Formats: sequence, C-alpha cells, structure tokens
Amino acid sequence: MAKSSWVARAKKKPKYSTRKVSRCWRCGRKRAYMRKFGICRICFRELANKGEIPGVTKSSW
Repeated sequence: MAKSSWVARAKKKPKYSTRKVSRCWRCGRKRAYMRKFGICRICFRELANKGEIPGVTKSSW
C-alpha cells in the first residue's frame, strides 16, 4: 500500500503535465501500472485469477 499522502499528491493537478503520476486505484502503486486497466500488475493478476476482469483469461498452450 502506498502512503496516503503520496496518493493524495498524485490526485492533485500538477504544475506541468509531465509530472502526472499514474497510480493503481486499488493499492496506490505507481510502478508497473497498466493504463488499459488502471491497475498495477499485482492487482491485475489477483483480479484476473479470480475472473473479475472481463475478457482476460490465463494463457495455456
């Protein structure tokens, strides 16, 4: 879990657009963020394994 002060800072509009920080909506993590889903890789994997993300299945071949 990210510190709540960092999450609050990321929600504010930055002075410059390049300073925008994308964070996971579940845990607040900023690294390994997936834009398409809006979550980090760890949360993505948890939700995908539970079947809560529509259209995503575990690959097997």
